[in-house]
Amino acid sequence: MTAVLQTENLVKRFGGLVATDDVTFGLARGARHALIGPNGAGKTTFVNLLTGVLAPTSGRILLDGADITRLRPDQRVRRGMARTFQINQLFAGMTPLETLGLAVSERLGQGSDWWRAAGTRDTIVDEIAEVAQLFRLADALDEPTASLPYGKQRLLEIAMAFASRPRVLLLDEPAAGVPEAERHEILTAIADLPREVSVLLIEHDMDLVFSFADEITVLVNGALFAQGPREAIAADPRVRAVYLGESVGE
Repeated sequence: MTAVLQTENLVKRFGGLVATDDVTFGLARGARHALIGPNGAGKTTFVNLLTGVLAPTSGRILLDGADITRLRPDQRVRRGMARTFQINQLFAGMTPLETLGLAVSERLGQGSDWWRAAGTRDTIVDEIAEVAQLFRLADALDEPTASLPYGKQRLLEIAMAFASRPRVLLLDEPAAGVPEAERHEILTAIADLPREVSVLLIEHDMDLVFSFADEITVLVNGALFAQGPREAIAADPRVRAVYLGESVGE
């Protein structure tokens, strides 16, 4: 499959610390790909490089073949890349209806008067309803975001990113902090994303990873440690040693 997002020999140093160590990576178009690794492996640093939060020390990042290495985060969003964060980046005093209305209006260049545009344009209203349905938020559109269960808040953040109509969606631990009873909704919503959106999932929950991802990349100490189909990664004794402390010879 053709790669929609690529890195070439990507390096990030913080003084003498190498946080990302010569990583060459490809996200296939339409992929359901997971990025995993033990704590301190460099996963979030890598995503911050992909999205422009951090600038690399060396190497390149390509989106649809175009070099985006020096673009700002907002420029990457306009090029078709969106992300969520480990900690929600939501407007607690707004409702999901207002939040999604803002996200859709901003994408359409009407962010300065989004409250007027959202209420008067049928296309915006219809899109809000469609996104809310996809992310199981239709019954909570008028509730204050701060009052929503945490699982719903995580869904709203993913919905907000999806409303920018990305070609690449980076999900940084979407189930972090979510009670077990609410995780199923998040997994189902992610699984239902249209295939034209290529998804890179960064996650510690291995049940979620192996139920979602077709391809898995493992980072250890900032370097590419293993990559392949989920069945091969699950059976790789080196990966089991990293996660479970097993001896490779066992």
